[in-house]
Amino acid sequence: MGLGDEKYVLLTTYKRSGDAVATPVWCVGLDDGTIGFWTSSGSGKAKRLAHTAKVVVQPSDARGRVKDGTSPVDGTAVVVAADDPRYAEIQKKVKAKYGFMTKITKFLGTVMGTLKRKRIPYGDRAVVITVG
Repeated sequence: MGLGDEKYVLLTTYKRSGDAVATPVWCVGLDDGTIGFWTSSGSGKAKRLAHTAKVVVQPSDARGRVKDGTSPVDGTAVVVAADDPRYAEIQKKVKAKYGFMTKITKFLGTVMGTLKRKRIPYGDRAVVITVG
């Protein structure tokens, strides 16, 4: 089973200071052996990836607890915008894999953004990760 088959992976990105920040994300396998997920252009992940492409991924649960018997894998990430064909592929595969949950997370993001008066776009970027 490859990383793209996992329900969640723990994605570790890096701040400018070099400090690691780990976040569980949904992911899908792409046709060229890479993995991908979508995120918001306003998310911390996207901001950190804007200055460093270095990432580490490892299978996890929804809370970011890594799966027993798995090892972290180094990778390189590229953020792609909605006009990139890879964005459409990732969006289609995420919706197929996670189904109704995508609608729930979008709704919850909208509600929380309204309550906090800080709305960020939902899933307007995709990330492609090459591992190994």
